[in-house]
Amino acid sequence: MQHAVGSPLPPPHQPGHGPAAGWSPAAHHPGQHQQQGPSAPPHAQPPYPAPPAGPQHASMPPPPDTTGHVTLPPGGPVGIPSAPQAPAIPDPTATTLAVLLIGPAGAGKTSVAKYWADHRRVPTAHISLDDVREWVRAGFADPQTGWNDNSEAQYRLARRTCGFAARNFLANGISCILDDAVFPDRPVVGLGGWKRHVGPGLLPVVLLPGLDVVLERNAERSGNRRLGDEEVARIHGRMAGWYGSGLPIIDNSQLDVPETARVLDDVLTRAIASPPKW
Repeated sequence: MQHAVGSPLPPPHQPGHGPAAGWSPAAHHPGQHQQQGPSAPPHAQPPYPAPPAGPQHASMPPPPDTTGHVTLPPGGPVGIPSAPQAPAIPDPTATTLAVLLIGPAGAGKTSVAKYWADHRRVPTAHISLDDVREWVRAGFADPQTGWNDNSEAQYRLARRTCGFAARNFLANGISCILDDAVFPDRPVVGLGGWKRHVGPGLLPVVLLPGLDVVLERNAERSGNRRLGDEEVARIHGRMAGWYGSGLPIIDNSQLDVPETARVLDDVLTRAIASPPKW
């Protein structure tokens, strides 16, 4: 069959079907003018089947943030620890505590504090004031040169830094043991300052072996941690003022580090049940 040039070809005829709907017979008659006809009758089917209507999927919310970011609570003054409910006995190894280990140079404060922190059943940090003081490199106030305004200022700065660190550790469930050579005859500078910076829940314990033991341990030190014998004896004499203060005192002259740590736990058990007044 011939078709006029430019006339549209009829759609292909499929077996079993009539001419496709929408095809105009005028396309078979060359020369007959095609006019724009009316739209297909309402019952006419579209030339191609429409896709089946499926369920509409709502847009899914984005997955939650899984970066692992944890918001830390702010640090604040540490409250007085409360004893567990009876009949349980306070267990210092499983309680979040803030402990201040006091003693002269050579008393073994740092060794005992590290051992005690290493063997706790709960996360525990050791914060040494001497270590923080030595963060200052140029211009460091060396203890061997004596006590002056510069060493006083650096001591106060180091103590405030230790207190800030302790509050943040404790606010996140990490116990702290701090060590410092605090003198009983300077309560405002020493013990009172620690109480201000850490909080009233701080538990002070004095580590005070005999003078001969302190001198022997000091002789094993090196660098700016080693003091002269006269200075060590003077510091030890001032530390004797803690007797009668009401603070617990451990004489570790005949105790090694693990034994001293066990005695410290016993002392802290009593301190939790009945906090010292200081």
